[in-house]
Amino acid sequence: MQKPARRSAPRHARPSHRGRNAAFAVTGVLAVSGAGLLGIPAVSGAQAATAPTVTQDRLGPATMVAGNASAASLTVHSSACFTARTVGVGVRDAAGHNLDFPGNRTNAQICPGGLTVTTGSRTLPAGTYTQFGFWQDTAGAWHNLPSQKLVVSAAAATPAPAPTTAPTATPTPAPTATPTPAPTATPSQTAAPGAIPVAGKKLTWSDDFNSLDLGSRWTADRSSSYHYGDHNPNDNKLDWLNKNNVTVSGGVATFTAKPSSHTLENGKQAWDTGLLTTEYSSEGFKVKTGDYIETRVKLPAGTGAWPALWTWNGTSGAHGEIDSFEYHTDNPNLLELTNHITPGHLYYTDAKAIAKDGWVTIGTYYGATSVDWYVNGAKVFSDGKGVGADWAAYPILNLSLSAGQYHPAPQGTAPITFAADYVRVYR
Repeated sequence: MQKPARRSAPRHARPSHRGRNAAFAVTGVLAVSGAGLLGIPAVSGAQAATAPTVTQDRLGPATMVAGNASAASLTVHSSACFTARTVGVGVRDAAGHNLDFPGNRTNAQICPGGLTVTTGSRTLPAGTYTQFGFWQDTAGAWHNLPSQKLVVSAAAATPAPAPTTAPTATPTPAPTATPTPAPTATPSQTAAPGAIPVAGKKLTWSDDFNSLDLGSRWTADRSSSYHYGDHNPNDNKLDWLNKNNVTVSGGVATFTAKPSSHTLENGKQAWDTGLLTTEYSSEGFKVKTGDYIETRVKLPAGTGAWPALWTWNGTSGAHGEIDSFEYHTDNPNLLELTNHITPGHLYYTDAKAIAKDGWVTIGTYYGATSVDWYVNGAKVFSDGKGVGADWAAYPILNLSLSAGQYHPAPQGTAPITFAADYVRVYR
């Protein structure tokens, strides 16, 4: 969730995580062949005479199956060698939402002999999308390459096996009772603390938010992941942390964001918002290799909302960051699942389980050789990378506000809320 200015490729400043707007205001000077370029101004005489031309040679896949994770591949070449800051593959749905493939190549040398980039994997719902390669020049300007259709077909239903003999007995009628559906608007009837999808683990730390223990258990007004302690405009955030913006009632913690009286260093108006971290608390609890963490949250609906459960230690590789989830309301059925230590990433989509104003249970197993993500008790992604044998970090649960660079900023002044039923750690 955080990315201080000192990091060369800060999280939430990378298009593989945040996506990019469908139209760009850019000032790049390198030329691109093809008709897919968006918003690139003409270059002047001296620039045009020396600027390499980038040509897209191949782009795939052209088809996918809904629910099946697939990677993309992009091959390009240029008229002369140069280094691009970023090369990747973008995807837009029919409404223009950013659903890019994760795993961009950074500091990539593009030469006449060509460059092939293979992205990370992601899933997409059935539908027709616009897919295109893109690159970023050293001045920070984005350049889109020619686009093509990406058709995602619905997954075929598995046929039931035919019986070997014709049945003679009268089939047993289906039960008349209707199962009680999972709640969609209240956190009642939560899972028992011991009911988790990872075997052999025991509850070691938890908060069911019957009260809010600030000081000994949580800290709510600062984090070392924020450049200025209580705010971090360098990470495309409007956040200004305020302990009064986290409240508990009825076993639920509510994070509320609303316009602040503070002004950020970049001149934008801040939003007071809530964050809970174990960092700086007297207890100082850390999750570690082999732990399983789980939370049950009600996703927000307000434009600009950016909630997450993630980790941070400020010292080790990628600052110990593992994102159990990130969510943006402009992609209402998608969770971003990311390992920043040994990079692994998946955009996970599920219109039935993930939605604005809907409750969802999200868990993460911090394995030494693979981080595993679970949604409503079912494993949805294993990165095969892991956190290493000696990893440890502080958990963070918070509601950020996007500043508008990669996802829309809040519209208006109405408060935005995000709720959590519990946070539990098993070891």
